[in-house]
Amino acid sequence: MQIHALGLDDFSEEEYSLIGIHTALEDYKLAYLLNKNLNTHFSKSQKNLEFENDKDSASFSIFNFSSKKYDFDWFLIANSSKRENLTESNGLLLTTETRTYLIPEKKKVDFFIKISGEVAADYVESAVSKIKNIEQIITSYSIDKNTLKSKDFLIF
Repeated sequence: MQIHALGLDDFSEEEYSLIGIHTALEDYKLAYLLNKNLNTHFSKSQKNLEFENDKDSASFSIFNFSSKKYDFDWFLIANSSKRENLTESNGLLLTTETRTYLIPEKKKVDFFIKISGEVAADYVESAVSKIKNIEQIITSYSIDKNTLKSKDFLIF
């Protein structure tokens, strides 16, 4: 009789594909253009992706779309979170901005699209090419999740 052992890593690995998008668009405008060009129906999630530690907190906007036809869940996730800090110096109120990144090693990426489930590579490449054809998008490309140090932040 063969014995099979499962480690904790066998359960924590989520299967998904990742697309990086470079654009100056706001999240809601990008979601609208993706819906128009990819035939998706992204809608704003009720909750943002939030992280807190002792010093600060960050909130990243999320839009989601569930494809009943292909049984995929799509997530449009902002890579940066801005927070304004007010400080008083010599009677003056000064405002500084703190920017936090969801995936720090990909600071130039403005948004990620995470497609949950086992997705064929040609399906992802087709989506990337449609995204690239949107006029307001600088570029988009597929990202190998195994090269990311911070990939755990994408599991939610």
